[in-house]
Amino acid sequence: MTSALLRYSILAATLLGLGAASPLHAAPGDILLPVPMVTLYPGDVISDGQLVDRMFRVNGRAPMVSIDNRLAIVGKVARRTLLPGQPIPSNAVDDPKVVRRGVPTQVVFRENDMVITGIVEPMQSASVNEMVKARNPDTGLMVVGVVQADGTIRVGGE
Repeated sequence: MTSALLRYSILAATLLGLGAASPLHAAPGDILLPVPMVTLYPGDVISDGQLVDRMFRVNGRAPMVSIDNRLAIVGKVARRTLLPGQPIPSNAVDDPKVVRRGVPTQVVFRENDMVITGIVEPMQSASVNEMVKARNPDTGLMVVGVVQADGTIRVGGE
């Protein structure tokens, strides 16, 4: 390899963040973290295709508070802007909200063969399997239920 080509390769690797901390030249204190390939904005659902693994040098004085596992990120929603090539802080992603505050939602009560449904207004946004308070707009009564994967709120019963 000519010296000009070698310098170009080193410069390109440095600009792409693949310098001395690439997986082929990992130091003992380095860690491989998933990072966004593109800018992700608040509310964006994160997919595996938007992530790439990158090596980072671990500082012995301050522990990493970044997510180190792709499975912990994929399918989550960005809570704030995530920049390409930067580690993703653990508090920067959240489960997608299935139920939205103030948006009319179906409430379901099941017991044996009996099913009662109605419409309520959730008091806060919530993800699947989270407890949520909701208000019946007709009576003003409050109910507490668990958000289901289909977007309904299950109350009481089984």
